[in-house]
Amino acid sequence: MPSILTLIIFLPLVGALAIAFIPSGREKAIRLTAFAFNAAVLALAGIIVGRFDRSVPGIQFLEHHLWIPQAGIHYTVGIDGISLGLVFLTALLGVIAGLASNGIKTRVKEYFLFYQILMTGMLGTFLALDLVVFYIFWETVLIPMFFLIGIWGGPRREYAAWKFFFYTLAGSVVMLLAILAIFIFIKPHTFNMIALKQLAPQLTGNIQNILFLMFFFAFAIKIPVFPFHTWLPDAHVEAPTPVSVLLAGVLLKMGTYGLLRVCVPYFPLAMQTFAWSLGFLGVINLIYGACAAFAQTDFKKMIAYSSVSHMGFVLLGVAAMNSAGLNGSLLEMFNHGIITGAMFLLVGVIYDRAHTRELSAFGGLSTSMPRYAFFLTFMALASLGLPGLSGFVGEFLSIVGVFSTLPALAVFSAIGLIAVVALFLIVIKKVLWGRAKEGVIWPDMTGIEIAAVLPLVVITLAVGFYPEVILKFQKTAIDILVNFI
Repeated sequence: MPSILTLIIFLPLVGALAIAFIPSGREKAIRLTAFAFNAAVLALAGIIVGRFDRSVPGIQFLEHHLWIPQAGIHYTVGIDGISLGLVFLTALLGVIAGLASNGIKTRVKEYFLFYQILMTGMLGTFLALDLVVFYIFWETVLIPMFFLIGIWGGPRREYAAWKFFFYTLAGSVVMLLAILAIFIFIKPHTFNMIALKQLAPQLTGNIQNILFLMFFFAFAIKIPVFPFHTWLPDAHVEAPTPVSVLLAGVLLKMGTYGLLRVCVPYFPLAMQTFAWSLGFLGVINLIYGACAAFAQTDFKKMIAYSSVSHMGFVLLGVAAMNSAGLNGSLLEMFNHGIITGAMFLLVGVIYDRAHTRELSAFGGLSTSMPRYAFFLTFMALASLGLPGLSGFVGEFLSIVGVFSTLPALAVFSAIGLIAVVALFLIVIKKVLWGRAKEGVIWPDMTGIEIAAVLPLVVITLAVGFYPEVILKFQKTAIDILVNFI
């Protein structure tokens, strides 16, 4: 019988096969099948969280099988404190974004086929412990996301899909070359990501620097790091709402996860060499993303640029290379997925009614849509880092961590903080307050829309008040990472 991690990875793909045999006209059956398989994945992820032993260092639930003996490639999967939260996040958003897919009315069968394949790719990326298997799952994400944007997106969907495709493909090619180089330079030759942690000291300083830059290029595109960020706003604006939820909530984390899983343990000397540069890019992301968001009139594009800004905190935490910074970075990945996923859902709610995302079209919605006003205000306050909500904790730890190693960058990051606060206060004012536009009376959030957002609200509040609920799972894994630096 396959292990629980293998089930988590491939159940969505089994769901895709089941959907393939359902006639296209039976849309309700297709939606229920996708929901059932994704709910099963979420249940299994919950079991993993319940069984996870926080006191045990290293990988748990390890599964290791020889796959391609001629190339020394093994099917190796496992989970630790670095990947645990991200796997649960992916499973949760997979269910929620599936619920939000009720708005998909055309080619429903094909939509959920690609959706399920995307889920397998994302989950496999976070659980793979062989570099080749990691790369295969990483690439698996590219194709379904390309079609989900290109077929079900907005007016400029083809442009956005091709831009996403070529940017990501460029990074993937460089990553593949880096993986082959590691295999060549390290003896005994292996792709095993656990063994490579112990063997990586064989790499000299110059080789480390080159390989670090190659991996970082691939990860920077996915995060995205300035100036490789330009695909993201286009992809978000054109993507349907549930795809934006997964794009912001999960796909961006694949890049930052790669930094923690590959760059920190394998290239510690290069990390020290490029720490200031990495932190500087984080500050640029933070400030530029917030300032660019200010200039947007499209609600969705504004949230997309705010994601660029928030990922700056993650980069700063990694650049700190200490316990506080790395804990903050990993926690911020989880928090950003929850908060920004909810924000894109809320943008989708108003778009379904207004058929526009122009901020100038809104105003005074707090009177006609009080439930919507509550949820938008709550998540906007979480996005700006209000103490007591989860957005604050990860940002605070990242800044504390970087302040002890790169204090000048911590000071400059305060500019970005102020800009983010102002941005979301302006969003609340423009959308919810002031005089309502003439003739603008839309129905409030439905039960399904509330059901999709409410779990994210609860998690945001719970983690804000008791961040240890997440931090206790990642502590041991972060301590091991710090020892590699």
